[in-house]
Amino acid sequence: MRHFFRLCLSLSLIVTGLALPLHAQNFSPAIKINEQVVTKYELDQRVAMLRLFRAPGDPATIAVDQLIDDRLRLQAAKELGITPSEDAIAAGMEEFANRANLSTEQFLQALQQGGIAPETFRDFVRAGVAWREVVRAKFGPRINISEQEIDRALASGGASGSAVEVLMSEIFLPVTPGNEAEVRALAERIRRGSASGFAAAARENSSAPSAGAGGRVNWVPASNLSPQLRSVILGLRPGQISEPVEMDGQIALFLLREVKESKSRAPNYSAVEYAAYYMAGGRSAATLAQAAKVKARVDTCDDLYGVAKGQPDEVLERGVKTPNEVPADIALELAKLDAGEVSTALTRSNGQTLVFLMLCGRNFDMSGAVSREGVALDIQNRRLSSYSDGYLQQLRSEARITRR
Repeated sequence: MRHFFRLCLSLSLIVTGLALPLHAQNFSPAIKINEQVVTKYELDQRVAMLRLFRAPGDPATIAVDQLIDDRLRLQAAKELGITPSEDAIAAGMEEFANRANLSTEQFLQALQQGGIAPETFRDFVRAGVAWREVVRAKFGPRINISEQEIDRALASGGASGSAVEVLMSEIFLPVTPGNEAEVRALAERIRRGSASGFAAAARENSSAPSAGAGGRVNWVPASNLSPQLRSVILGLRPGQISEPVEMDGQIALFLLREVKESKSRAPNYSAVEYAAYYMAGGRSAATLAQAAKVKARVDTCDDLYGVAKGQPDEVLERGVKTPNEVPADIALELAKLDAGEVSTALTRSNGQTLVFLMLCGRNFDMSGAVSREGVALDIQNRRLSSYSDGYLQQLRSEARITRR
């Protein structure tokens, strides 16, 4: 949920006139996932909710993906005998509403004014709560965190007084609805391969700009990495290849080449501010040339508002997110940047949209020291999140999905 819902909802944002009259509601099947059906009404409701939440991207496309995922989550829960309690669902609804500084009742009232039924929101939360229990039951026993991992995490966050930098290589494998099984098999072969063969695999298969250099990336401060990626990278030994990491439309693998520590204190960041300007055409020569012109025009994130003027709101996304909220592939690119610098390494919509990514700045965390127990819990949660993404992608690849 956190990837799509950075809530800016308040009662003043409710747009009147969105409610569907009863005769306009369409309960005919829109999508079939295995033996489960999503109706046109459910699809319309989710689109309306996404628009109300001002989620970035195309609401219709995101709604389809989310409802498919929700059905798969609930099917997985049913297979494990997991049924979320009413108290757990109510707590989830309250937690979500609190992000908008509203009570559950106020939040539901705001949704209804926007034409969204309370049951639509409840179903959305129920799927999330069920999935959380599935992931904990299925993957929780697998997670063992070593003292060395905690030491490295503390060092990378500055609590130990030393800074950690990592030298790594990367491979990004694009995933489309028709090639998921093939890409997963390839990722597994690369993971089982040797460190010496990683560069050749990157040159042959990676979609990242680093492919030409065998996937090699310059030194990156570990504190710049997202918590999820930091956990993955610092959990490796030099020369070791990571497990496949699920990202937005891609599977990534990392080879840790070297780690170094310095006596200088590493910064610990509480938030990252960035802007993403979405350009049609993917990594075509014409779009990359246009991106170069944009880069020459802008010095700060504020300048992108002028570039996007007159275009749909969804072409420019800007905000401040905690490190845990930043999508993994964006977080990795931001880790390589200083404020005001730009990356054009990423795409969206199966490669059809180029992401013009600019780092606006990082906010320092002044809250003080972190306990070892807190660090261990943070690592555990990030591991669970990684398992969650991978398992959901697996369920998608195995599912029978048809659109009506």
